[in-house]
Formats: sequence, structure tokens, C-alpha cells
Amino acid sequence: MHISTKGRYGLLAIVDLALNYSGEPVSLKSIAERCRLSEEYILQIFIILRRAGIVRSIRGAHGGYLLAKDLSAITVGDVLTALEGPLAPTACISGKSSKSCNRFEHCVTRILWKKIMVGINEVTNSITIEDLVSSCRDRQAVNHDLEYYI
Repeated sequence: MHISTKGRYGLLAIVDLALNYSGEPVSLKSIAERCRLSEEYILQIFIILRRAGIVRSIRGAHGGYLLAKDLSAITVGDVLTALEGPLAPTACISGKSSKSCNRFEHCVTRILWKKIMVGINEVTNSITIEDLVSSCRDRQAVNHDLEYYI
């Protein structure tokens, strides 16, 4: 399993949005600047996250993005699954297609891949955006110039 830049940067952008939310929508431009990413790339990510119900957009001069749910209700798993699809180590376990392997019915390692997928999902679904934001704030309290990475 490989988490792409879309998944990593999407998680970074969501944490940035949460850290910088002050009651008003946060602009993509400001998120892109703080994350040092292009605004177009952040837009592509946020379109997917909006469709998944993780963020919502506000149009207009003072528009931008807000989280669609409380920080404690959005998990790392929600964000990664929206951006990456199923978090599975192999295609046969992801539910996308059992036809990707001609040994699917008699595979001796399929149970291993399934256990790995369950473990990955348990971990990613147990960590909320609120947890990541708290961790960032704790680190920023120690070092005001600390950059946050995921």
C-alpha cells in the first residue's frame, strides 16, 4: 500500500484548515501558501473532499472552505479513503476486483492481507483531525516556528 501525495497533502491541507479556522471560511490561497502547494492542486483535493462531505465551500468575495463536521468527527481514515480509495495492501482485498489475481479463491496469503487492511483501518479510523490539530498546537507551543508535516 502506498499513500500518494494527494493523500498526504490532503491530510496536511485539512489540518491547516482546522488550525486556521476562526469562524470564517478559509481561502484556498491561504491554505496553499501555508502548505507551500499550488492553489490548483489544493482545489483538486478539496473538490474530492467536498464530494465526500468532509469540507464545504462558501462562494463569494469572503468565501472559502470550512470543515463540514466537527474536528472530532473526521478521521484520518475518512480523509485518506476519500482521496485514495480503500486502504488495502493488495487489489484483491480492496473490494475493487477479485479478478486481479487468478489465485483469489485459493490464495494462502489473502488472510494476511486482510488482517493488514483491518489493522490499517483501525489505526486510521482511530485518529481524528482533532487529535492531529492538538498535536500540532502542542508542538507549536514548544516551538513557535515549527512547521507541521504529516
